[in-house]
Amino acid sequence: MTNTPIDFNTVSTVLNEFKIADLSNATIREIVKITNTIEEKTGEKFIRMEMGVPGLNPPKIGTDAEIEAINKGLGSKYPMLDGVKSLKEETSKLVKNFIDIDVNPAGCVPTVGSMQGGYATFMLVSNLDPKKDTALFIDPGFSVQKVQFKVMGHKYTNFDVYNYRGKKLRSKLESIVSKGNINSLIYSNPNNPSWICFTQEELEIIGDIANTYDLVVLEDLAYFGMDFRSDISVPGKAPFQASVAKYTDNYILLISSSKAFSYAGQRLAMLCISDSLFHREYPNLKERFGVASLGYTVIQRLIYTFSSGVCHTAQYGLAAMFKAANEGTFNFVNELRDYEEKAVIMKRIFTENGFKLVYDKDIDKELANGFYFTISYPGFEGAELIEKLLYYGISAISLKSCGSERTEGLRACVSQVQREQFVDLENRVKQFNKDFKVS
Repeated sequence: MTNTPIDFNTVSTVLNEFKIADLSNATIREIVKITNTIEEKTGEKFIRMEMGVPGLNPPKIGTDAEIEAINKGLGSKYPMLDGVKSLKEETSKLVKNFIDIDVNPAGCVPTVGSMQGGYATFMLVSNLDPKKDTALFIDPGFSVQKVQFKVMGHKYTNFDVYNYRGKKLRSKLESIVSKGNINSLIYSNPNNPSWICFTQEELEIIGDIANTYDLVVLEDLAYFGMDFRSDISVPGKAPFQASVAKYTDNYILLISSSKAFSYAGQRLAMLCISDSLFHREYPNLKERFGVASLGYTVIQRLIYTFSSGVCHTAQYGLAAMFKAANEGTFNFVNELRDYEEKAVIMKRIFTENGFKLVYDKDIDKELANGFYFTISYPGFEGAELIEKLLYYGISAISLKSCGSERTEGLRACVSQVQREQFVDLENRVKQFNKDFKVS
């Protein structure tokens, strides 16, 4: 193995320096740092699949609007905690046009990325009812969200949904939530990292469970509109983005600008809180934060103390993009199809050279091609596969870190891989397969 595309001794030295005993437990940022260090020491460019960084330029509609806001001097003004009026109104319209649900602009609240939106809502649901002290992740999921729970010191539990799709989901959920200690259900749809997408039947089950057991559903729509099997790009016309909001009022949606609108650097997302939940009062919130209203607590206690609002001028940029999407002059879905095309090519390269797709089906349908896919190689567990691929100039993260039971698998992100790198990718994967091929 010493004759690898990336200098064997350099990779070995860097791995020893980081002293991470099990790479399957490494965070995304740790894998990023390791890969950056190897690239700097060798001068070799990696196939970067470890971090979900948008690979597209931000839409000019947004940047022009933000520049205009900056030129007006708004960069010197504190934003209102609950957000710029135009952004709140356009978010309400966006949710109606592309999800087909009604949310009052008051419940559309900007946060510093969905990372902050998640942190705020995780803290919120953990303090609604002292008897319900545990959140439930429907995994696999975004690994950093569990780190957030650990930082806060709040409880969570989880299960891998892959073997509980369709009607099986109801009994699995009820077996957990019926204990009475669960306060919320958390998942992403499309899913990070597996790219599975819940069906309407499954979303209805989740909604029914939330209604029956009075739970809050935190639906992470970081990849809004990116199940390319269903084109949601025409405002106000079916099909729409699938959402649990069709089946329960106990929902908070997290809509990120990072992927769907290529605005990751501006750290901006929207919380969309159902009207009934926004105005609902909880005695424990009154005791813990001094106010009983859920919506007031989110804005005036959590977001206020976290960041005193969200970058003022960036809100105008996102509002302009939402407005153009709502009016049908900006097809944000078509802008994203580069990810779909690259996923098709990259999946082919891996599967033609001995790799397997770990999550490959949405029940009985082929999985969509999009931002992520998952891979394994016969004979390797995730930690060893991460390490070996580094010698071949390929970086990825473990599914284990995402709550998956498929510990042999890795998550591959297509966004940072340039098309001109496909030749290098294919050559490196071919050599890997030749070096480790199972006879």
